[in-house]
Amino acid sequence: MPLLSPIVVPRRQESKAPDWQQALPAAWRTAAITPLSFAIHRDYEMPAARTLGYDQAGLACYYQHTFALGEPRSDDDEEFYEELVYGEEVQAWRLNDTRWLVWRVVRKEGDCRGNRGSYSFAEDMPR
Repeated sequence: MPLLSPIVVPRRQESKAPDWQQALPAAWRTAAITPLSFAIHRDYEMPAARTLGYDQAGLACYYQHTFALGEPRSDDDEEFYEELVYGEEVQAWRLNDTRWLVWRVVRKEGDCRGNRGSYSFAEDMPR
């Protein structure tokens, strides 16, 4: 299994901190706990990353992961390109009531319906 390398980013370094509210609905922004620091893990062998955000007590309050699985393809057996076979993005926010609001987008080969995400609630942080 490839190793993920951690990069710790304090929130005050806004240029490097992730946009943790990007997919968070405006109606839920006051209920989400604000992360003060982030740990960003990137995979060296494939396009994959995981970000954890921590509150002032050091507890995880934000989660994000992305990955994409590709496959080499060719139209003429001479030039090859990488085509997406499966991809996923998940973002989750811990709410004041300890539940997690989870947003998930799945991308599959040949899926022409678009890449709309869906929201759900969970008792625990996604893994």
